[in-house]
Amino acid sequence: MRVSSTASVLRYAALIAVALLLAAPLLAAFTIALSPIEEVYSTTRPTFPTSLHWSNFFDAIEKVPFLRFIANSMLIVMFAVPGAILTSAMAGYAFARLQWKGKKACVLFLFCSLVVPAQVLLIPHFVLFSWLGWVNTYKPLIVPAWLGGGAFNVFLFWQFFRTIPRDYDDAARLDGASHWFILTRVMLPIAKPAVAATCLLSFVYHWQEFQKPLIYLSDFRTYPVALGLRMYQATGGSWINLVMAASLLALVPILVVFLCLQRHIDTAKRESKT
Repeated sequence: MRVSSTASVLRYAALIAVALLLAAPLLAAFTIALSPIEEVYSTTRPTFPTSLHWSNFFDAIEKVPFLRFIANSMLIVMFAVPGAILTSAMAGYAFARLQWKGKKACVLFLFCSLVVPAQVLLIPHFVLFSWLGWVNTYKPLIVPAWLGGGAFNVFLFWQFFRTIPRDYDDAARLDGASHWFILTRVMLPIAKPAVAATCLLSFVYHWQEFQKPLIYLSDFRTYPVALGLRMYQATGGSWINLVMAASLLALVPILVVFLCLQRHIDTAKRESKT
């Protein structure tokens, strides 16, 4: 009994040590964001700021149109994330439940696309979007999400749908349900963990996307958060405390989405056990 309690203490101590190690960069970011600029560049800078300058967060918003950058990113994810969820679920359903010619070849292409670097497709995509007249618009950032939602998301739904018994499909077909009805009314409600995971991954991907906006957007008023932070660093790089404060503010929406989706994932897990 004593050995078991000692092992538990050591396990929790190790977990706490790892958690503190992983949280160290975030803690350093907070200390810099709350420090006055004199202490940041001081050779004898204390570990923690002598006075907390919460006004740095307000200054970070006012120095550049940071709220506009956040609104631009919100607009992108608001239209891109639903498309990624819907179309990847449709593709995953087709792979898991339907039989059609060329399915094995499409599966091979799906796996191959997982290992193709995104940089290889930059020039073909730019030529295509330039020919369509989509440069300097949000279409290159949103429309591809409605064309499959990403190979990994398709694979995620495919594997989750394979775990659902086919009895649900057969019962729905006896009632005259179509494939669209089965997907939206039967499969997706059961696949809440996959939907939540895809939503979170797609949100984070589009929120922190830097390369594509850098290529397709030229007007700073249309910049998302990632480009806004780079612009902030370029225009006020010497004010590192404000740059760090702006970076922390950019993490807030991701944290909120994660907490909301984590609750849904836990609820789905409890329902599956009962």
